[in-house]
Amino acid sequence: MSETEHIVVLITAGSKEEASALARGLVENKLAFCVNIVPGIESVYHWEGKIHNDPELLLIAKTRRDKFEALRDWTFERHSYDVPEVIALPIAAGLGAYLKGIDDWVQP
Repeated sequence: MSETEHIVVLITAGSKEEASALARGLVENKLAFCVNIVPGIESVYHWEGKIHNDPELLLIAKTRRDKFEALRDWTFERHSYDVPEVIALPIAAGLGAYLKGIDDWVQP
């Protein structure tokens, strides 16, 4: 099993309710093995010609690279933002048993 088969996907949400619903749905639909919800982040970003500063929550989803498009599309269809943050980073290395857990839950 190559570690590059696995990714971490970062998703921001504007409310606890939305973050919880997205996290639960991603796991229930086997698009992610685990999703952490990190409360209390502050996002500073450029959007529509202005600098914004907003409170958000960060979802950290662990999944397989071959599920990214399905995860992205599922999230986009249910997210309250017009253009939600859904970005993937490769997992360069990890505990073998944890990576196997991803593979066992999120089938290729």
